Amino acid sequence: MYYRAKKIVILILLHTFLLSVALSCVYPLVWMLNASLKTEEQFRSDYGMKLSTKPNFDNYKTVIFEGKLGYYLVNSVFYTFVTVFLIVIISSLAAYAFARLTFPGKNIIFFMFLAAMMIPLPAGFVPIYILLNKFFVFFNTTFPYLQKWAIAERTGYVFAMTNMGLSLSIYLLKTFFDQLPRDLEDAARIDGCNRIQIWWNVGLPLVAPALAVVIIFNAMTVWNEFVLASLMFTEDSLMPLQVGLMEIYNRNIIQHTLIMSALALAALPIILLYLKMQKQIIKGLTAGAVVG
Repeated sequence: MYYRAKKIVILILLHTFLLSVALSCVYPLVWMLNASLKTEEQFRSDYGMKLSTKPNFDNYKTVIFEGKLGYYLVNSVFYTFVTVFLIVIISSLAAYAFARLTFPGKNIIFFMFLAAMMIPLPAGFVPIYILLNKFFVFFNTTFPYLQKWAIAERTGYVFAMTNMGLSLSIYLLKTFFDQLPRDLEDAARIDGCNRIQIWWNVGLPLVAPALAVVIIFNAMTVWNEFVLASLMFTEDSLMPLQVGLMEIYNRNIIQHTLIMSALALAALPIILLYLKMQKQIIKGLTAGAVVG
């Protein structure tokens, strides 16, 4: 009886702690959403502590159309989608090659990728910025008719962000590819599949949990990136969301509800992406822990 009561008390304390942690994470989002649905006068009267009885969606219309948040959202969606797509394709191919192929210098090249993970991202911004400037000059000189669409600027930013996400993604995916049974690949090879077909039809479906982790981690990195984007982009039509949010804040520094509306819209896509892939992400993290 004593041990049963002790177990119940421990479970109550554990669940109380976990619930408090969950509430501390959810409450700022709820407060932000509630504040975004109020007028500035209502917000100043209670500072967002009371629930809004009459939601006001004019703030969202203002930041999307007048604040140009729509441009920034579209740009961030484009940069994030293209970058994550390139990272998934390149890192999965490289990880499969490191796990299954034998070629000279394989270990040295792989350790170079691991060493790149130790370099802080801001430390690479200066050489990346110089390299991209030279790329812009070359591209715009060679293809002047594409300059009006800013192809060079968008391409350079996507390539830079892709490079930043490759090392960790290759390491994570290689760990999962190493654990795959070779019998499945042998069976696919007997059926006539080549290396690329085995990677696509056998390897990728089996490492789907790891791919989910790679997608969400890199999507968050690109979505929240600010420093490199602020150095590269000066036009509103090219700015990603985080730089655009700073512009909105500077223009509406005393309009708290407008800022909360912009932040709510900025957080929504990543939250939806996580909710869509949470099972695969949790499975990938726990499987990685077991492998490690």
